[in-house]
Amino acid sequence: MQAAVLRGGAACAGLGALVPVAYLVLRALEGGEGLVQLLQPRHLTLLGNTLALVGTVLVADTALALPAAWLLGRSELARRRGLVALVAAPVVIPGYIVALALLGLGGDYGLLARLVGWRLPRPQGLWGATLCLTLYTYPYVFLSARAALLGLDPSLEEAARSLGLSPWGVARRVVLPQLLPALRAAWLVVGLYVLGDFGAVSLLRYETYSYAVYLRYAGALDRTGAAALSLPLLGLAALGWAASRAGGGRGVGYRAGSGASRPAPRARLGWARPLALGYLALLVGLGVGLPLGTLFLWLLQDPQAVGGRALAHGLGGTAVAAGGAALLALALAFPLAHRATRGHGWGTAVLVSLPHLGHALPPFVVGLGWAFLGLRALPFLYGRLVLLLLALALYFVPLAFGPLRAAWAQLSPRLEEAARSLGHGPLGAAVRSALPGLVRGAVAGGALVFLRAATELPLTFLLSPLGFSTLATRTFAAASEALFAQAAPFALALLALALPSLVLLLRMERET
Repeated sequence: MQAAVLRGGAACAGLGALVPVAYLVLRALEGGEGLVQLLQPRHLTLLGNTLALVGTVLVADTALALPAAWLLGRSELARRRGLVALVAAPVVIPGYIVALALLGLGGDYGLLARLVGWRLPRPQGLWGATLCLTLYTYPYVFLSARAALLGLDPSLEEAARSLGLSPWGVARRVVLPQLLPALRAAWLVVGLYVLGDFGAVSLLRYETYSYAVYLRYAGALDRTGAAALSLPLLGLAALGWAASRAGGGRGVGYRAGSGASRPAPRARLGWARPLALGYLALLVGLGVGLPLGTLFLWLLQDPQAVGGRALAHGLGGTAVAAGGAALLALALAFPLAHRATRGHGWGTAVLVSLPHLGHALPPFVVGLGWAFLGLRALPFLYGRLVLLLLALALYFVPLAFGPLRAAWAQLSPRLEEAARSLGHGPLGAAVRSALPGLVRGAVAGGALVFLRAATELPLTFLLSPLGFSTLATRTFAAASEALFAQAAPFALALLALALPSLVLLLRMERET
């Protein structure tokens, strides 16, 4: 019985994230009406806009992140951990908050016009969406590229220089090929996020597939049309996933000779040091200073724009949603991580990969699938908090699974065998023998899920019950009505609520 509970829990975690998406596809194909809508010429425009946004953000991210990764990975500035944290800090400021800050800064009634009389054009369209999403997503490319640079063996570059290659030739023929796997992984994360983002693009009025699905569902109340518009998003996400897997290659990137690898020497910047520091300061100023400064200024403009009761309601809703999702995700990830480390065979491999596939899908599409599934198949859950918690937990199970799996892998299976010999069942043996050793992994996984669930907008927007709201939904609702003074307190409270989880993760990383 206990073994069946472990297997059933692992199956729920593995299959749960894909069930609503499968139902969404069935709903889109129902009757064929939605497929007819996909043949309209407007969808070519949506496809072009979506691909253009993904492409421009990836190019801009790479152009911004690679110099910063080299400066903080290979130069004398690499020893400054504080700079690394500051450059990577924008990753915790969601795209819709960056969009809110940019919108509140420009325009006839923006902060610059009100404070100093400067009228900057408000960001909108492709350039506005690219700027906003680049400021949020470039840390993914920066962190991946920096980690790859720190792991490179400098003897390969020295050998290339001894053969007469110029510095640019070494970078092109030796360094870049070894960076490509890390860059592909970061590009996949960024591309999937841009595909699924609807908060920033809707605030900036740039029509992508996610924005069109949102308008069709929320504005026209056309559920069949919204489901049909989700199919291209699913197809693009699948193509991106397949392209990243196919482009991985089988090249050798490890040291094959004798001897131990050594860290690369730190480059001296000399006269370029002020320029390097200025570049990093520009990144931090745009990614962190601009949104936080704009939000604080709007807060000072009208401190009474939001009452304490509304703020407390948003804080409570966010804590309940993110905290409940974190606990439920840990409960689902526990049997899945146990299965991944103790099970064998292709069935286990497929089961473990399913949650990651579900997490790669755009969250708005996943939320739409849950909404349709709740309306048709689970009416007793639709409109209730439990459906939101279930959707958040299943979507973020991979975040809890990673640290738990690493912790399980470090525990000897003999501990479970000893517990079984004392009369405990499979579940009891797994819990009693492993729980003390899993605490660190559980805390890290729970903090990751809490951090992401607190700032998650599409799922909470679609599945929140009546009368229930979070800081994310309140921020978006106020920003979409151009009520920047009302949106600022909710956005700042959201960042303050997410900050302890980030600090905890950074401290745990330093201790490892």
